[in-house]
Amino acid sequence: MASNYRSADSRLSNLELACSDLKTLLTATAKMEENLQQMDNKFEVIDETLLTASKRVAPMQSLAMASKALETRINRAVTPALALLDNFKLSETIQDKLLDLAETLSSEKSRKKRLKKLVKYVDCVDQLKIAISCICEEGEPVIQRLQEVVEFLSRTKATDQYRTHRLRETLVTLKALYETEVDAMRFEGLLDDALLNLQDEYESILEQIKHRNVVDLQAASDKDDRSDEMAIVGSGLGTELEVELLRRISQTLAADDCLDICIDIYVKVRYKRVAKALMRLNPDYLKTHTPEEIDEIPWESLETAITLWIQHFELAVKAVLVSEKKLCEQVLGGIMEGLIWPECFAKIAGKIMAVFFRFGEGVAQSSKEPQKLFKLLDMFDSLEKLKPGFSEVFDGESGTDFCTRFRELEKLLVHASSKVFWEFGLQIEDNSDGLPPPPDGSVPKIVRYAVNYLKYLATENYSVPMAKVLRTEQIWKAGILSKPETDENLLKDAICNIMEALQRNVDSKRSGYNNNSRDRDKIGISIHMPHVFCMNTYWYIYMRTRNTELGKLLGDGYLRNNYKVVAEESAYLYQKQSWAPLVRILERDDLEEQQSKEANAGLVRVKIEAFMKGLDEISKSHRGFCVIPDVDLREQIRAATVKLVIPAYTEFVNSFSGLLQGKGYLGPDSVQELLEKVFDGGDGKLKRRGSKDRTGGGSSGMDGGVKDYRRSRSSTNDI
Repeated sequence: MASNYRSADSRLSNLELACSDLKTLLTATAKMEENLQQMDNKFEVIDETLLTASKRVAPMQSLAMASKALETRINRAVTPALALLDNFKLSETIQDKLLDLAETLSSEKSRKKRLKKLVKYVDCVDQLKIAISCICEEGEPVIQRLQEVVEFLSRTKATDQYRTHRLRETLVTLKALYETEVDAMRFEGLLDDALLNLQDEYESILEQIKHRNVVDLQAASDKDDRSDEMAIVGSGLGTELEVELLRRISQTLAADDCLDICIDIYVKVRYKRVAKALMRLNPDYLKTHTPEEIDEIPWESLETAITLWIQHFELAVKAVLVSEKKLCEQVLGGIMEGLIWPECFAKIAGKIMAVFFRFGEGVAQSSKEPQKLFKLLDMFDSLEKLKPGFSEVFDGESGTDFCTRFRELEKLLVHASSKVFWEFGLQIEDNSDGLPPPPDGSVPKIVRYAVNYLKYLATENYSVPMAKVLRTEQIWKAGILSKPETDENLLKDAICNIMEALQRNVDSKRSGYNNNSRDRDKIGISIHMPHVFCMNTYWYIYMRTRNTELGKLLGDGYLRNNYKVVAEESAYLYQKQSWAPLVRILERDDLEEQQSKEANAGLVRVKIEAFMKGLDEISKSHRGFCVIPDVDLREQIRAATVKLVIPAYTEFVNSFSGLLQGKGYLGPDSVQELLEKVFDGGDGKLKRRGSKDRTGGGSSGMDGGVKDYRRSRSSTNDI
């Protein structure tokens, strides 16, 4: 029970405590509400105060914003103006630096140091050019903006008159400075002087870049040293520093509207350098170039001139102009995306190549004399070998005219070579020398000339270009789609035509001998000169042609059938018609008809006397009028004649020795000695071994019709 009472008292105490707390809380709340009301009243007072202040500050805020806008507008005009003034100061500084560099350049003696300082000079010129360009580009807009600001301030009176007046004076001063100084800086000031100085330096450097000594290059090419030749083709001009400096100056001049001047200087100076380099070769022959003038030049001089032309033309293209092209590309290649330098190179090379082309065309169009063929072929062959290198040097659109003229020159040489060759055949066939046949039956000069001419043509140096000329001519005539013969067949057919014309010439001269005999006596002994002439001529052709390139081209069968066989037949007819009548004197048919010994003895003596007289006459005729120039041929004819005459004479004498006792007559040995001397009359004028136009060959004797009279020898030599 007691516990219940204690529990109730505890609850009551707690309730009383809670009631007291509630009263305290309500009192604090009422007090807080009162404070909040007081704060609200204060906020209303502050709000009213702020509203009043805001109304008073609003005009000042508008004025600040207007001032900020005005400041921004003024700064937009003044800031570029200050930058413009800075550019003026910078240009003045650069100009002072240029003057100092110009002074040091004028006093510098070392070429390498001078070039390095000149690079700095070019840098300063470029910097001055940029500064002046900035002034020119920015000046008018800056002045325009500044003028707009001055007009705005004057119109709106946004600032005081003093500041507006100062700004207006600044505008007037800047405008006057721009109008007076800029043009002077661009066209009359130090920049113009610097550009003129660069032009002089540009010309000076170009002048000092020289080609290698072309005389040494020519000597190197004459030695056929391929390594030297490659060095010649790959050689460059100028040092790396010189080339770089020229490139920089070219770009600087081009950027300052001096491109035309730059090109004129470059073309003028480099053309002179190329011309001077080639003038060291002494090409005086190039002054004569018209066909009429070339026809008046002595052949030896013209031959030398053509040889020099071939060498100099190749040297000009492969050494001088190749190097010049590389330099031109290095110096001017960076201007206008590389469109300028090919034209400049074409201008430099144009006059040089025109002189060479002019001479070559004059030679090709001159008179078509036979001896010119080989030089024309030399020219054509040199152009063919040079064609790839020439096309490489003169490539692109700028080289079109050069390549066209190169092809035209080749066409002229093809036509000229072909015409000379065929006209040579016509001249031979027409007996153009106009001379009668040789009275002594020797080989005519035209035959000697033609054989040696064709032999020379058949050599490797000339057979290849001649065949190409013939093939080219055939293609032009038949069309490019035609199928021409091989080069060897073309050349063989062409030379065979000349050989046939030569045969017709020989036949024509053969018919020029009167009565086909000389000094015919009463008993019919004579020298048949047509046979001697044909024997000498055809034997000469055969022996001079065999074992040579010409012989290989024509073939052994052709030579035997057309020349050796004809020579042997002529030799047989010569023996038959010149010496057989002498042998027939010793025939014994009429002796057998005599019945008395005295009649026989008289007839034998008559025959011996007739034989001796005939031998004497024919000996005189041989010594005075008949010549067998070829040593081996003469020996063979001598041996065959001895073999024909001496056995018959020996047999006759032995048969009638009884009837000839006490009578003076020559023995067989004496007759043989006299007979052998018959053929010695022309020895003093003969060409023997070691002579200039000899060709080697094995032993060769005449067979066929005179094989019974042949005497072999160890070797055979031509005349």
